[in-house]
Amino acid sequence: MRERDDPAVIGRRVQQLRTERGLTQRQLAEPAYTPAYISTLEAGRVRASDEALRHIAGRLGVAYEELAVGRPAHLATDLRLRLTEAQRVLADGRAEEAAVQYVALLAEAEAHGLGHERTTALLGLGESALETGELAKAREFFERAERGLADESLPVRVPAVRGRAVSHYLAGELRYAVYLLESTLDELNRGGLHDPDALLLLYASVIGPYMDMGAHARAAQAAEFALALAPQAGDQALIARMHRSVARTLLAEGRLAEADASLAKAADLYRRLRLRTELANCHWMRGYVCAQNGELERAEAELRQAHTMLSETRAALYRSQAAVELADVLHRRGKSEEAAILLQEVLGDFSSERGAVHSAAAHRLLGIIAEDARDTEAAEEHYVRALSLLERAGAAGDLADLCRLLGDLLRRTGRTEAALDAYRTGLGHRTAPGTTTLGPAPAQPPL
Repeated sequence: MRERDDPAVIGRRVQQLRTERGLTQRQLAEPAYTPAYISTLEAGRVRASDEALRHIAGRLGVAYEELAVGRPAHLATDLRLRLTEAQRVLADGRAEEAAVQYVALLAEAEAHGLGHERTTALLGLGESALETGELAKAREFFERAERGLADESLPVRVPAVRGRAVSHYLAGELRYAVYLLESTLDELNRGGLHDPDALLLLYASVIGPYMDMGAHARAAQAAEFALALAPQAGDQALIARMHRSVARTLLAEGRLAEADASLAKAADLYRRLRLRTELANCHWMRGYVCAQNGELERAEAELRQAHTMLSETRAALYRSQAAVELADVLHRRGKSEEAAILLQEVLGDFSSERGAVHSAAAHRLLGIIAEDARDTEAAEEHYVRALSLLERAGAAGDLADLCRLLGDLLRRTGRTEAALDAYRTGLGHRTAPGTTTLGPAPAQPPL
């Protein structure tokens, strides 16, 4: 909430509201204060305490904030109602439409000094930008939200920290993304701040960066933690719509506190619906683990579920990442033609600044499929593209494997020196499966 207005402004406001209601200074003052005190206050010669203003507001039949800052009580509730509507639009996958709503809501919240609503709008803008792939914008919105939450507890700040980490991850800055997520997890668990929603959000978000850095054991553990923490609920979208409708009715009847309570429930459910993307990542992780264990049929089922969930949320970039993992399993199950079609469909969703590691994985797999079809020229082109993307992203484990594939191809086509160069590059990035150069794993939650 913004600072209270000057005593003179508040005094004039009290006098105007008292006159409109036909009250004398004595009637306004009783039983806690004197008419002289009200007279002094209305003249702007005394700075009323919060307790005094709350008493006067009660006598006048208005909210405290209407006296303190001149803002009608229903304004904040109405803004929260519209923020919940924007959350619904974003949960439906209409990120661009949601962003337009959030921009207007942010301006209104800032104009009226509504700090909580301002932060909610900034987080919504950040999530919208992540979905549309505008990563620099997303990071800026999350940083502004985090600054606005500087005085709040860590669990409250987690959505902003997580959003910032994801924007770095999708931009190819894997190590920094993991640092942000792990350090926050460690602080939560070691400090006894075991907020299930905050932990779920962080564990689910760290899976992708772990995988891309070769930290498979940590990724598998994070996925199991996330799924254990996942809320069990029915049709959350239906329940959220019910709470939003109830809030509208209560607001129309002037029952602001009850309306706020319903809006809080609706907003929480829409936020949980956004977790569908994170939970889809957990199914993707399970599919990956199954694939590593040779359980290809189960891996395909888990990855198809992840892909379907992400398609329903219209999270284009995440959906494309899951498609690459699914294509790998399809190829290993002898469905190379289906895999190649899937990969070609999603390559346009990636760039060197947006999903670089998965773009490289798509080119790597297309190279392998081309080699199987004896199209060495196409295979080499895909491998070289993948190599360039991985070098920029610093994905060591994948880079070593790709250099081996490229080296083998060059050697088979008689280019021995070029093959040796590829092998040397790979040796410089060699990393054992399931390991990483990260520090100690974060403390675990008490599940």
